[in-house]
Amino acid sequence: MSRTKLLLFYGLLTLGAVVMILPFVWMISTACKPPIELNKLPIRFIPENLSCVENLRELYETSEHFNRYLVNSVILTVGRTLGQLVLSSLAAYGFARFKFPGRNLIFALCLGLLMVPFQAILIPEYLLLRQLGWLNTFAALIIPGAFSAFAMFLLRQSFAQIPPELDEAAEIDGANPLQVLWYVILPLSRPALAAFAVITVVAAWNDFLFPLVVSNSQATRPITIGISLLQGQRDTPFNLLMMGSLLATLPMIGLFLLLQRYFIEGISMSGLKR
Repeated sequence: MSRTKLLLFYGLLTLGAVVMILPFVWMISTACKPPIELNKLPIRFIPENLSCVENLRELYETSEHFNRYLVNSVILTVGRTLGQLVLSSLAAYGFARFKFPGRNLIFALCLGLLMVPFQAILIPEYLLLRQLGWLNTFAALIIPGAFSAFAMFLLRQSFAQIPPELDEAAEIDGANPLQVLWYVILPLSRPALAAFAVITVVAAWNDFLFPLVVSNSQATRPITIGISLLQGQRDTPFNLLMMGSLLATLPMIGLFLLLQRYFIEGISMSGLKR
């Protein structure tokens, strides 16, 4: 690649990085601004008077249950992630390794779930959960999202790239199918599992519409709803809104930085441990 093309390439990458990072910079800037600077022109990314501590204190005074909302989001995210890990890995292993009548048809039907808009099944799910008496419970928040067709597809593609000879060697040593999955397949699929974990955790942490429908109590509301409650009818404290968003974003940024290498490998469907 010539020097001109190389400079153009890195210039486009830098521009893309700036576009992606700019909203986070604005969020941090607004979270540390006093109310008088929120609508001040010209726009300043660096506040004249830093008010990070004051805004944080006011946030907890305005939203007394903010920490509870964070804990609820952690419970929701962990529950859905573990549920999808168990159910999706079992289903993916079955589709990748076992031959049974109708396997391709059932797999196609599962993938067909990805084409159904979530809004189309929201009301039926709400009616079902109401009949079960699960509204305002963590069961309503976790169980409907405990399986993901996308996670099953991602893991199946990873499992299919692992040589079947490894399964046969483990079976010769006396391992049953579940032991093969646990001791052979899953350890060799760490990149795909990390990618699955990042995607699932972020989706569960950011879920807003479904918890808004099935939960209206402080005991089960996640952080997404807790932040939306900061909005007023006539006035919205954007500095508090951004401070709450910043606190809710930090765990996801930390998780991605921790697993970014595995996430990239999983998306590329490497599958095999090298």
